[in-house]
Amino acid sequence: MPDKIDHVVVLMLENRSFDCMLGNLRKHDARIEGLTGQECNTFAGRTVPVWTSSSLDDCSATIPNPDPGELFTDMTAQLFSGAPTNLPPTMSGFVANYLAQPKSSTPADPRAPMHYFTTEQVPVLSTLAQSFGLSDCWHASAPCQTWPNRFFAHTGTSLGWINNSQFSVPFPAPSIFRQLHDNGRSWRVYFHDLPQSLLLGDIWWLAPLYFRLFGQFLVDAHMGTLPHYSFIEPRYFPITFLRKIPNDQHPPHNVLEGETLVALIYNALRASPCWNKTLLIITYDEHGGCFDHVPPPAAPPPDPHSQAGFAFDRFGVRVPAVLVSPYVPAGSIIRPSTVPGQSSVFDHTSILSTLRVLFGLPSALTNRDQMAPNLLSALTLDLPSNSGPELLRSDAPEISSKLVVEHAKRPPNHMQEHLARMAVSLPTQAPQSNVPVLARPSALLNTPTAAVAHARGSAAVRSFLNL
Repeated sequence: MPDKIDHVVVLMLENRSFDCMLGNLRKHDARIEGLTGQECNTFAGRTVPVWTSSSLDDCSATIPNPDPGELFTDMTAQLFSGAPTNLPPTMSGFVANYLAQPKSSTPADPRAPMHYFTTEQVPVLSTLAQSFGLSDCWHASAPCQTWPNRFFAHTGTSLGWINNSQFSVPFPAPSIFRQLHDNGRSWRVYFHDLPQSLLLGDIWWLAPLYFRLFGQFLVDAHMGTLPHYSFIEPRYFPITFLRKIPNDQHPPHNVLEGETLVALIYNALRASPCWNKTLLIITYDEHGGCFDHVPPPAAPPPDPHSQAGFAFDRFGVRVPAVLVSPYVPAGSIIRPSTVPGQSSVFDHTSILSTLRVLFGLPSALTNRDQMAPNLLSALTLDLPSNSGPELLRSDAPEISSKLVVEHAKRPPNHMQEHLARMAVSLPTQAPQSNVPVLARPSALLNTPTAAVAHARGSAAVRSFLNL
């Protein structure tokens, strides 16, 4: 089976739960553990059910707005309606935690975290899920913010940290990128603005060679020169002079921009000479406070690190996961086989275990990815015979200059703020050899708007990468 795939491409989007993006697919396929419409939370004696908008406009495409809470304490409250006592979580605190967030200029609607998109409203992601396969049992690696979960995808651990603001620059855990490099396998990170993966210290000396702007991905796909492993980071910031807004789908960013990105990636791969040897994985780092009804199970701790009494012994909330390859039969529901000593669900470290098997890597990075089920069971066709749609189109509206300016003037969200802080801590240039280099002293960074955060962070990233 490993000889079927030469190229693995991962797109990791932001902060949406399975029920939010793909739960409605249950109406087309009863095998899917999706929404029945009866799921709800209660708050102050009021029942708040799951719901969807009758149509998708600029307002409904950004729900929940304002952004739900994402800290470890927020997620604990969302899952347990208070302090955890035992598993499984009740999944009953999403509304209460949403209304407990600091006041915003946009009034908080208690229904917002219970909102979901229909199949027709997110047709690109839904079409790929139906044309190839989806997993309805893929969980975030931990009930934590973005950075811990992205580090699990890259290193199999967050070294005990539970929130974005706590990480050191550089992050010292060994990464899958370095392991691939040391074993003669090629890789690239393709990014739009500030790549969070640039925090990985063991590849700083390689970064100018292997980090490329997203446009290069389209070129590499067209030319048939994709590496063994491609990791794609979406656009996290608005860019006024290019009239671009974020396409990461992080609430309250418009989900249709993410749909456009997914379509662009799929179309490039579908037309690529690499297509018959490619596995595309589309997933999300964490749920971002959006409701999901499936309780996360216990998880194998990656290492001895813990924080705030949490030993990383339970998974985070379910997130969307779509697997695209001509070896995946249309309509596949992809779940792990029951294997003694193996996790019962997929998580982000399943990407690592898949790469380890495909490319003959010598060892796991941590106990978590050692225990993680790989994704090769999805590739059940003997030949690459599922061609899928020839072309996907997105319904994202044209972006006006006014809308870009509105995005640019907003305060940065947690992800944007900490990306900018990370970037200005980078050395002024990447090291010339694999010798540990310290980051610049961390300084308080005044980023009153997303535009300012992007400008300061982007300049630092471009200097480091010599772009």
